[in-house]
Amino acid sequence: MAEQTFERNERGDGGSSAHNGRSDRDPIFDRVPPHDDNAEMAVLGGMLMSKDAIGEVSQMIDVTDFYQPKHQTVYEAIITLFSASQPVDAVIVANELLKEGNLEKVGGADYLHSLVASVPTAANATYYADIVHQRAILRNVIAAGTKIAQMGYSAEGSQAEDIVNLAQAEVYEMSVGKVRQDYEAIGPVVEETLNQLDALQNGLIQKGVPTGFRDIDDVTQGLQPGQMIVVAGRPAMGKSTLGIDFARHAALHANMTTVVFSLEMSKNELAQRIIAAETNIPLGALRRADEITPERWNTLNNFWGKLANAPLFIDDSPNMSLMEIRAKCRRLKQTNDLKLVVIDYLQLMSSGKAVESRQQEVSEFSRALKLLAKELEVPVVALSQLNRGPEMRNDKKPQLSDLRESGSIEQDADVVFLVHRPDFYDKEDRPGEADIIMAKHRNGPTETFGLAFLGANSRFQDMPQDFQQGV
Repeated sequence: MAEQTFERNERGDGGSSAHNGRSDRDPIFDRVPPHDDNAEMAVLGGMLMSKDAIGEVSQMIDVTDFYQPKHQTVYEAIITLFSASQPVDAVIVANELLKEGNLEKVGGADYLHSLVASVPTAANATYYADIVHQRAILRNVIAAGTKIAQMGYSAEGSQAEDIVNLAQAEVYEMSVGKVRQDYEAIGPVVEETLNQLDALQNGLIQKGVPTGFRDIDDVTQGLQPGQMIVVAGRPAMGKSTLGIDFARHAALHANMTTVVFSLEMSKNELAQRIIAAETNIPLGALRRADEITPERWNTLNNFWGKLANAPLFIDDSPNMSLMEIRAKCRRLKQTNDLKLVVIDYLQLMSSGKAVESRQQEVSEFSRALKLLAKELEVPVVALSQLNRGPEMRNDKKPQLSDLRESGSIEQDADVVFLVHRPDFYDKEDRPGEADIIMAKHRNGPTETFGLAFLGANSRFQDMPQDFQQGV
């Protein structure tokens, strides 16, 4: 059977199309798309013979991987029975198709029995499933290429960079096996939500990307996939430190792949901050060779041993454009299962094209980062400057309206943290304390979190649970 499959596929059509129920040419492909009828039949035959084969095959392929509509219908009937813990064979599947009014559409019960007769054993079902999946990928490649070509031809008046981004998104979507769908019935959506809640309750999946801060994680349940989180503050207030704390905890302590795009600091400066935060060696000492004692060298070497394979990536490329950031994130998602993105900071990003105003440009960045978070299903932490509004107030506390250059940041963000340190303005006012003001929380209550700010070690840390503010 395997030899027949390969012989037929050298022609590209996978077998005779006289009996396959589809025309030779496809309007999208303008020729016979890659497919293999024999492999599709062998997969279904194996599934009808063995429940084990159903479990293995269903992990490898989706209903859309089948080229023939009747094979898609049979596959769906098998999966429906299997999901309901019902027995599966040619007779039972025929009854299921009869109930749905689809039996005659697939060729009747005789066709189901011919599927079983076409394979001597169910042991090779996964082999044939791989062939079916590979042909489906080739069809997706052709469809994506056709769509990208159409974008190029119809791009009059559009920015070339926008078309490149759409093309990249199309290829990424194809490569991870996603099919864009405009709508979905509420039933399956609610079922998926309840299943996710059940899995969370039973500890089968993580709540979100942990920040490393007790109270923040308690309120947010971790940084959630698809969310855009804004960390904002006045210059030198500690917003970069907080953003790096999020990245540091996710990558080094939770082993989650994290990337930091630093448009402000060099990678060496970032590394020094991470070393200081993790080893308790003051940041100033790392910049003075004579302060690194043998004991501190020992601490640094031990830390390096733990850090060597940590899934933390740093990019300090100058003048980084939004398109570059998107492309790099997509690549990391594919190769390293990216879990968290941190961008420091929003106002330093460049679009690389002429815009009417800086406010419009920042608005575009904000919206694009939110869409990136949804596309890759990862939280994106964007650091942002605040305007001088806090310094005009008596208490110096920042507000959501202080976000600089664009109200759209406020709209697009799911969570906004505003960093405020009273001792920045008055050294006697709660020295060493910081307020992390959650000014916006789309999915829950807002809150103000008290953290200790250890500037010498470039990090924030939790206050003791019995700590009383200002005491």
